Amino acid sequence: MIDGLEIATLAPRVIRYLSQNLLQSLPLTPQEIAASIEHLLQGRSRQQAWNAPKAVITPPDGRYMMATLAAAEDPPFLAVKALLLNPENPEHGYHSINSLVTLLDSHTGLPLAILDGNWVTAVRTAGLSAVAAKRLARPDAAIAAFIGCGVQAQSHLQSFAALFPLKQIRAFGRGTVNRDALCRSAEQMGLMAVASQTAQEAVSDADLIITSVTLSPQLLPFLDARWLKPGAFVTMTDLAAPWLTESMSAFDRIIVDDLEQEANMPKPLVDPALVGGDLTGLVTGSMSGRCADDERTAFVFRGLALGDLAVAGLAYQRACEGSQGTLIEA
Repeated sequence: MIDGLEIATLAPRVIRYLSQNLLQSLPLTPQEIAASIEHLLQGRSRQQAWNAPKAVITPPDGRYMMATLAAAEDPPFLAVKALLLNPENPEHGYHSINSLVTLLDSHTGLPLAILDGNWVTAVRTAGLSAVAAKRLARPDAAIAAFIGCGVQAQSHLQSFAALFPLKQIRAFGRGTVNRDALCRSAEQMGLMAVASQTAQEAVSDADLIITSVTLSPQLLPFLDARWLKPGAFVTMTDLAAPWLTESMSAFDRIIVDDLEQEANMPKPLVDPALVGGDLTGLVTGSMSGRCADDERTAFVFRGLALGDLAVAGLAYQRACEGSQGTLIEA
């Protein structure tokens, strides 16, 4: 006994490390990922899941540093992600973005897992887009346009192909390597792939538009929402940075990922007067999704910490079921 408390003998604890290669091998479907995100958004509305606004540091040299925090009762996890984007990384042989996710027990705080954050970011970003697209895109969407053809384009291709009857993709990017790789991925899925010569050519007749342009201080807006056909849906994973501000009023409905988070940001993603609600409202039904076939809709988002938690928690549970991962003594 110490100070009247009995010290129990604790069983040895381990932390499970889940690498990118292992995470990619887990049998997780886009439908399961979207359902996991929707479950936590429903929990948030019942005060059983919590999502803190992201913390951001932007040094003057163009780096972007970010941390997210989310926790839930079911599943009982807490997730923290630290991420850094450096546009100069590719010059040194690194990915532009690198990140790490830590998973803790949300009741005891005991560490459970460390996960490759790049995989979590790619999968959860596509998952958030999928949750929005299910409610804001036309269900018969057949043509998808990708502006930016890197990691996010690949993850969104996998996710949207599982949710919509896609027949064709159009790809436009600054370099040909990623563009051609995205086209090959689409063709391997039985889709027609077109390497577009201009951004306008790619998006003009598309049903779904995914923009994932790499952020940098030199980026100038070049996408015009007025190019879009009636009924188009856009998901902007790049903070809407490549979109002309004056064209955003061409959308009939714009949804962000989190109104509370937006209120805490020094610079809004888009004019707040154009924003109709957030992802939690869409999922819980407190706001309606697409109301007419010819509506132009957009999902503009920074990234939601609950998405990181949903994906990391699901991956951890699946890895435990299969006794996978590298165990580290805590």
